Amino acid sequence: PSNQKKMSNMSHCRFENTANDLGDCVEAIQNGETTDLSIYEVQGLANLLEYCERIMDEKPYIEKIIGESKP
Repeated sequence: PSNQKKMSNMSHCRFENTANDLGDCVEAIQNGETTDLSIYEVQGLANLLEYCERIMDEKPYIEKIIGESKP
């Protein structure tokens, strides 16, 4: 992943906004909207895959957070 700094989401809506954006990416992949990607988009897709793998490594911890937040 890039070490480049960018303006990030506000911490109070970081996960919500990112989940929505990730959903858009999943939909684009499922719809085959990947044939004319720029080199930057291909690198972004590679970064996205790496981040998803790292998130899956944290799945038990994430599930614990989710479980603890339910009423």
